[in-house]
Amino acid sequence: MGTEHSVTQVNNASWEKEVVQSQLPVFVDFWAEWCGPCRMVGPAVEQLSKTLEGKVKTVKLNVDENQEIAVKYGIHSIPSLLLFKDGKEIARTVGAAPKEAYQKFIEEALTKN
Repeated sequence: MGTEHSVTQVNNASWEKEVVQSQLPVFVDFWAEWCGPCRMVGPAVEQLSKTLEGKVKTVKLNVDENQEIAVKYGIHSIPSLLLFKDGKEIARTVGAAPKEAYQKFIEEALTKN
């Protein structure tokens, strides 16, 4: 799968540097291997990362491997997609949706914040 390059996998160790300290807003896909809807969201998130390259950073966090962060942000259902700006969560959406819906979600959240 050669398209994975645009979405960074983050974990407990890299969260602070990749998300909290990011100069760009960060769109985080909280997912897990066993989650069917998460696998459906994957390609949409990949495409979105290319569409928004340079404007928004896109990362994925495996909740099974990084429960500390999932708990910290109250992730109860996956896929959960959170948007961070200046290290703070500014918006979240839960459940699978098409790329266009996520793009609209991000653009609206950034317009408000």
